[in-house]
Amino acid sequence: MANMNARHDASYKHLFSSPKVVQHLIEGFLPAEGLGRLDFSTLEKVPASYVSDDLRERADDVIWRVKTGEDWLYLYLLIEFQSSVDPWMAVRLLTYVGLLYQDLIKGGQIQGRRLPPVLPIVFYTGEARWSAATDLAELLPQNPPETLAKYLPRLAYVLIDENAYSDETLAGLKNVVAATMRLKRQQWPQDLARLTAVLHRWFAGDAELERLLTVWIREYLLRDLRPELDVPEAHDLGEITMQLAERFKQWEEEVARKAIQQGLEKGVQKGKLEGESLLLQRQLTRRFGPLPDWAQQRLRSATSEELETWADRVLDAQRLEEVFGA
Repeated sequence: MANMNARHDASYKHLFSSPKVVQHLIEGFLPAEGLGRLDFSTLEKVPASYVSDDLRERADDVIWRVKTGEDWLYLYLLIEFQSSVDPWMAVRLLTYVGLLYQDLIKGGQIQGRRLPPVLPIVFYTGEARWSAATDLAELLPQNPPETLAKYLPRLAYVLIDENAYSDETLAGLKNVVAATMRLKRQQWPQDLARLTAVLHRWFAGDAELERLLTVWIREYLLRDLRPELDVPEAHDLGEITMQLAERFKQWEEEVARKAIQQGLEKGVQKGKLEGESLLLQRQLTRRFGPLPDWAQQRLRSATSEELETWADRVLDAQRLEEVFGA
């Protein structure tokens, strides 16, 4: 599980290495009001490898910054793959944001005496709905003394829970991030092929987004979530759409072949059972005379094991009822 989570983590981090994908995330899933006027042309990735004073490293998170007016806004994106919800996520993020500020200070990136705003974002991909507090205040005493209240730490984060969005909502977003959520929900190869064809039409004019989605589909969706499809390498959405369609055709043929084989096997078994039943019926008739309806019914509904048991009793039984164990 740890190795799989690491692969998932790497796949998503590759996806969010593109400023275009980060812009899609902001435009599609963050509250537009209150963020100010963001200049997406200034989006730049911040090295997310820094060490706190006690040598705990945070090298895995994705951090971007974007200009809002003359100031920088830092976007701290934490991608969660854990199978259970972390009830202390707000505390973790408080620590991570503090480490980021320390790194900015040590790196001489703070102008004057004011820190830049940081927007913590948790992008949750687990199956269970997120139930942890999204505000540190929810984890602290609700009615502290007035003097104490102003000294309590404050931090809230934006939660993007994949399972919180309906199919209809996601379908209305011409958005790479929404596309990944929709792709994971497709249950059948033909549905995957159909959706990738739609995405290919949507993003046909953007080679970078097509390439990023293709890599994500191949490395995460098909390798880890749907390995049974066994789709070969692809270089763009058009190619992977064709490969999925071909794989679906093969999958249909495999299903049909297995169904036919199972039908033949059932037919052979049924024929064998009927033959054993007729043979035993003739033996019983020669030994005890014409069989009553109840005996014929027992023979018609018998299993192979029952027929074998009854055949062993034919020679020794004095009455028909003894053959059937009655």
